[in-house]
Amino acid sequence: MKVMTRPGTSQPELSVIIVNYNDRVHLPACLSSLERALSSLSAEAILVDNQSEDGSQALVRSSFPWVRLVENDRNVGYPRANNIGFRESHGEYVLFLNTDTIVPAAALASLLAGIKARPQRAAVGPALVHENGSFQVSFGKRVDFFSEICQKLILNPYYRRALRHSQKPRAVGWLSGACLLARHAAVEEAGLFDEEFFLYFEDIDLCRRITDKGFKLVFYPAVRISHVGGAATSARRWQSSLEYRRSQFRFYRKHNSRSSLRLLRLYLKLTVLALGLGASKQRDEERKSFREGLQRILTGEDA
Repeated sequence: MKVMTRPGTSQPELSVIIVNYNDRVHLPACLSSLERALSSLSAEAILVDNQSEDGSQALVRSSFPWVRLVENDRNVGYPRANNIGFRESHGEYVLFLNTDTIVPAAALASLLAGIKARPQRAAVGPALVHENGSFQVSFGKRVDFFSEICQKLILNPYYRRALRHSQKPRAVGWLSGACLLARHAAVEEAGLFDEEFFLYFEDIDLCRRITDKGFKLVFYPAVRISHVGGAATSARRWQSSLEYRRSQFRFYRKHNSRSSLRLLRLYLKLTVLALGLGASKQRDEERKSFREGLQRILTGEDA
């Protein structure tokens, strides 16, 4: 596929940005589906690789030459890599897409139609579906301590069932960065991704800053994207969990009230205590490192 441009211009309408880190196993299916989805659109694709060691770069160069490959000299994290791709892009709209997704042929055209329908729509997102057909919850309201509890205990189970029958677009407070279509100008006005995050919460943070500018986010359940989820982190469970808590703590300090931050701090202290109770019997070094990492976050040494 060649880069398609809009009639009368030298620029594509849509830029797709994919960040990759050692996910060669999912890349062929993702990029093959993307090529089909972009075939009728004015589009470009940019893959930013965070120094993968699994042959991902060679695969892209040999099998997907239509993808512009940007190679970082180290793993700079998901937000910074997305920003690098964003600065290389030329589209009026930009799609942030994970490597472990499969995009149906008509999905991107539908999302583009949705964001174009209203000028105040800064970003739209599809429903994300596991390989077994079950739904992931890829949207929510504004995030604080109580909303997170409500989301995980009540809303997530509810939406996993309700999304099977839902077709109506709805305004939301955040959308998942696994497949996020946004106006280039809105992302720029919001200040791009916050590079102080490394992984997790960077998409919720960006969505928060976009809505603070007065723009709208819309979830489109009728558009469905296959998403494995956790492709880059499943092999590093405790390290990933620690990164999640580090990002969560940063997000709370940045956006939430003192009471919400105090509740999160209390929850993490109880987690440290619970992990410590079994320390004498625990030989899992990763679990021990996780506990020590939480302690550093709580003392401000690593937050």
